[in-house]
Amino acid sequence: MDERELRAWAYLSRVAEPPNRALAELVAELGAVEAAEAVRKRLVPERFRAVLRATEARADNDRAAIDLEEAARVGARLMTPDDPEWPAWRMLPLDSLDEPAAPLVLWVRGAGGLDTLADKAISVVGSRAASGYGEHITGRLAADLVGGGWTVVSGGAYGVDGAAHRAALAADGSTVAVLACGIDRHYPAGHDRLLTEIARTGLLVSEYPPGVSPAKHRFLTRNRLVAALGRAVIVTEAGARSGAANTAMWARRIGVPVGAYPGPVNSAMSVGCHRMIRADDAHLVTDAATVVELAGPIGELALIDPSPRRPTDQLTIEQLKVYDALPTVGDRAVAEIAVDSGLPIGDVRAALAAMDVAGLVRSDGALWRLV
Repeated sequence: MDERELRAWAYLSRVAEPPNRALAELVAELGAVEAAEAVRKRLVPERFRAVLRATEARADNDRAAIDLEEAARVGARLMTPDDPEWPAWRMLPLDSLDEPAAPLVLWVRGAGGLDTLADKAISVVGSRAASGYGEHITGRLAADLVGGGWTVVSGGAYGVDGAAHRAALAADGSTVAVLACGIDRHYPAGHDRLLTEIARTGLLVSEYPPGVSPAKHRFLTRNRLVAALGRAVIVTEAGARSGAANTAMWARRIGVPVGAYPGPVNSAMSVGCHRMIRADDAHLVTDAATVVELAGPIGELALIDPSPRRPTDQLTIEQLKVYDALPTVGDRAVAEIAVDSGLPIGDVRAALAAMDVAGLVRSDGALWRLV
């Protein structure tokens, strides 16, 4: 897009606290340039009077050029719904809500393509005050997911969020952090290095322009984007009042499946997960395989078969009867095996031959034993 249109989008991204459905509808009808001019001049069509109220405090504060310069300084870019990188399918459910709506724009920092990363992504959230157990299972899950080609999405916070991002990076995978502040801000400050590394290999995403400070209501608003960008939302650990429950609520509102990890029954940090499972607000998940099964479309295979395999799993019923008729110590003649298994001698010989080929039994002359 040309510079005039880019500045119009940048102005609109700041002029009203996002998200704002009325402003989005004005832009959809007039286009970004005309909508920005109408807001500046306070001359919007009568049916968009709500836009005037939403933009009253900021209409005269045009920082578009500065915001674009600040974004470029940190390697960020402004993305609009017309951008080929826009994750349209992931944002579509948000548009079905009355309020709040999908983001008007996104500020994105990093080399990855958001549409590609979000196409196969899992959102992993949980307590900021995560226990050792919570950080362990979060790290294991994130590493297994990126090992299977999935992107890990989270909110960049302390605790579970940080554990998910770090594990994804350590496994050379892709991860996306959705921020509740300007795209040039690293919050929390203790995650400065982590967020820098995410920007280098994955993406930082925000609907807030540069310089915007984090605030409680912005974290709650941010949570809907964390929910929307994943094919599933997984809560690995959550206390009774964890913000992760808010993300899970957004996921349920837009039809994204929710999974929760169980924890120790006496752990205050797993109360939120247990409550969601008990109320049928979340599916019980225990590893990457069950997460992929929850998130993947019908027919998509899980990463790992969660059931342990035994050598005898492939035996037929007749072969299993013969196998069970052999002693754990010592050997037996075919006739004895036939009596104990209740099978004809011919069937016993056939079963023994098949199991011999499989390496489960062996013969010592006329006698047979387990390997």
